[in-house]
Amino acid sequence: MASFVAGRMDAMVTLLLDSTQLEVVLSPTERALSFRKRNIVVPRATIDRVQLTDDAWTWLRGVPNPGTNLPVVVAAGTWKSAGGNDFVIIRRRKSSVVIDLSGHDEFERLVLTTKHGVALLKALRLHVASEPEDVADLVS
Repeated sequence: MASFVAGRMDAMVTLLLDSTQLEVVLSPTERALSFRKRNIVVPRATIDRVQLTDDAWTWLRGVPNPGTNLPVVVAAGTWKSAGGNDFVIIRRRKSSVVIDLSGHDEFERLVLTTKHGVALLKALRLHVASEPEDVADLVS
């Protein structure tokens, strides 16, 4: 779970998965940086592709609107481009996941820094319970 510790964001975004949806749980700091009041909820049926990347910065497209961008430090919020809206939470140059969506009400892509990208890939292949569970717990 992400938390604000000693003036910096310490951990990665939390991903909860159940049989119908993926939820990106935002910490208070992530909510403030992304100008967002609620978590991101993605129906599983709208997930087209999930890719792992070591450099999420190369996946940014468009401009933050609304959002926060401190290059190579943090990017958070909605990025608007001709291709649509992306939601990003990127921290430094850490492992990230890129989730392409089709038919989602709000976003075409999610770009998220998380150490649980491999766990997400594995968990999406599993038949999971109806109660949301952290993707890291699902595959352990």
